[in-house]
Amino acid sequence: MKKLAILIPLFFIAGCFDDTSDLKVHIAEVQANTPKQIDPMPSVPVFNHFDYSVTSLRSPFDIPRPEAIQEKIQQMSGCLSPDPRRRKQPLEKFSLSDLTMRGTLGELGITWALVEASDATLHRVAVGNYLGLYHGRITDVSQNNVKVIELIPDGAGCWVERETVVAMVESGSEGQRK
Repeated sequence: MKKLAILIPLFFIAGCFDDTSDLKVHIAEVQANTPKQIDPMPSVPVFNHFDYSVTSLRSPFDIPRPEAIQEKIQQMSGCLSPDPRRRKQPLEKFSLSDLTMRGTLGELGITWALVEASDATLHRVAVGNYLGLYHGRITDVSQNNVKVIELIPDGAGCWVERETVVAMVESGSEGQRK
């Protein structure tokens, strides 16, 4: 049994001393194809230090001076603008293209328009109600249309009035905007 225990490892070790000429050929090929020198590292550009000193200007993280705020308010004081404290009405979340006039109702000299929103809800509106995305105020309700004055931003901090008409639609057609 002892002889067998000695012979088995010798048998495995003997397999390690086989012909290794193919490995020697491969190593010679790799050494022949390997460059002898490595390319030098590229030069690093010189860093130019720039002193960012804007101590004379206001930091963007500071609250603006009250004088600057007043100047901006005075510039815009003569401009037309919507009331930011006014409570939004339900139809102000829809654009005018998503609203269609379906009919009118009247009682004691007051005429209401029936306006259908894109979510298939029907709303009763009268003169003075608001609708549309641009602070549209209803100025006139007639049998055939609803006149709306919208406030459109002009890009300079002011607003411009634009009159729009939401026309009555037949039961099979879409709304017309002028």
